[in-house]
Amino acid sequence: MIVLKTNSELKVMKEANRIIAIILSEIEEKVKPGVTTYDLDRWAEERILSMNAKPAFKGYRNGNRVFPATLCTSVNDEVVHGIPSKKRVLKEGDIIGIDVGTIYKGYYGDGAYTYPVGEVSNEAKNLMLVCKEALYVGIAQAKKSNRVSDISLAIDKFVRPKGFEIVRELTGHGIGKALHEEPQILNYYDGTKGQKLKTNMTLAIEPMITTGTYKIRTLDDDWTVSTSDGSLSAHYEHTIVITENGPEILTRL
Repeated sequence: MIVLKTNSELKVMKEANRIIAIILSEIEEKVKPGVTTYDLDRWAEERILSMNAKPAFKGYRNGNRVFPATLCTSVNDEVVHGIPSKKRVLKEGDIIGIDVGTIYKGYYGDGAYTYPVGEVSNEAKNLMLVCKEALYVGIAQAKKSNRVSDISLAIDKFVRPKGFEIVRELTGHGIGKALHEEPQILNYYDGTKGQKLKTNMTLAIEPMITTGTYKIRTLDDDWTVSTSDGSLSAHYEHTIVITENGPEILTRL
């Protein structure tokens, strides 16, 4: 069931997602060669707590698995759910996807951004640019009377002609009192119409694209998802609310 939010709920969600925007903005200068993903995670947790919110991912359960960190830090061929580590030292030329969630007064915020580490290859730059642009192309279709599939189709038609593949097994989602609510939002078009979009729906839209295959695998830590062929991957995500006048991005300052 898709939950439409009240104005009072949206007020709380706007703060939860404003905190996400602050984290993703401030962390950019901290992403540099020699920094560990653990360093980034510790900073993010302290910063979230300082704004009277809680990390949403730390302690998140998926079956018997419990995620141990505040951030998902996914480097190079890692698509999502990378676990921060003191052993993972960023180096010149890497790219890192940082996904962060918050809980504020019982409501969730969620957003992600992919950052270059120092100077990166032209291939990596183009991958990040296309993924980021695809996010906004998808968001533009998040308006009342459209369907979920309009978001999916827009992303698909934008990404594929540029020579990149779209991860199919991972999707965007509704968000609110739960981190993952209905509807699922595919980043590719599967030929179905999807549910109709309505005012006051809150959605986390998040294309994940690669320079190689769309196929993915889960690593031995049971969390980190990487491309099956080792190709580079990028991930961008905004949480939005559908208003009478179109989509409003909540994870933007």
